[in-house]
Amino acid sequence: MTPAPVVLTSGDPAGIGPEIAVKARAVLGAEVPFFWLGDPRHLPGATPWQEIAAPRQAASVPPGFLPVLPYAFATPAVPGQPDPANAAGVIEVIARAVALVQAGAASAVCTAPIHKKALKDGAGFAFPGHTEYLAHLAGVGRVVMMLACPELRVVPTTIHIPLSQVPAALTADLLEDTIRITHAALIGDFGIAQPRIAVAGLNPHAGEGGAMGWEDERMIRPLVARLAAEGMAIRGPLPADTMFHAAARAGYDVAVCAYHDQALIPIKTIDFAGGVNVTLGLPFVRTSPDHGTAYDIAGRGVADPSSLVAALRMAQDMAARRGRQAPGV
Repeated sequence: MTPAPVVLTSGDPAGIGPEIAVKARAVLGAEVPFFWLGDPRHLPGATPWQEIAAPRQAASVPPGFLPVLPYAFATPAVPGQPDPANAAGVIEVIARAVALVQAGAASAVCTAPIHKKALKDGAGFAFPGHTEYLAHLAGVGRVVMMLACPELRVVPTTIHIPLSQVPAALTADLLEDTIRITHAALIGDFGIAQPRIAVAGLNPHAGEGGAMGWEDERMIRPLVARLAAEGMAIRGPLPADTMFHAAARAGYDVAVCAYHDQALIPIKTIDFAGGVNVTLGLPFVRTSPDHGTAYDIAGRGVADPSSLVAALRMAQDMAARRGRQAPGV
């Protein structure tokens, strides 16, 4: 039986999402069966695309054409100029993609970039980002955001909150859930039988025995010790400033970090164009390119599709691993 294709959402039609979708199809051809869910009016001019009526038809579309499952937005799009009238369409496309994968019509969801402020201004979007909205759609209380490239995987424990709120938000309960969800996903979705986890400290030098803050000694270290006693291959808290050079990275499969920038700065430095955003803990596979809408270059034809190509490949690989583990498969 032919595996179900990956569904790629349109993202913000004023951003680079539509053009990198076309470029990704040109790079991947039939390697990763996927279809684009969005309004064909938002694709770059002269795009070779073919309408499909159902996801299963994507496999029969010639590699030189982008399979499109149409969804009509309110208005056409002007590159670089988000239109509040299209905000509801952006949100609905995400919801429809999730419904397709939940029904088994798609194997995974890959999401093109959205602009949270544009969605909030245009449609009252009440979520900090994609990750939280997908958790809501899935009915899951807690999920984890992972950024991955061939050289590094990172997980920020706290995500889209001000830095001033991080110490209070970084609780033992949240950190433990983050580690356990990450551990399970590395086994089930990435095929790593015994994941090695490195946990970054919150404070400089991981607190230096309390001289630079007590959170590391009083909360992180006892938690890590308890999980290690259970048999988990885990170390920490480790000073974040020495965790990301090549020799250090060779010692772990994922770095669990305290806050957003502690995780994202190293991976974007190492692989700015090819990183992938993965949501762990969902009942379906979701990946996304690790960049934004890039309004400043939208419509100019210069956007790099590398991150989207990597995200589509990773979505297919993760879905295949889940499929092999499904009962009776």
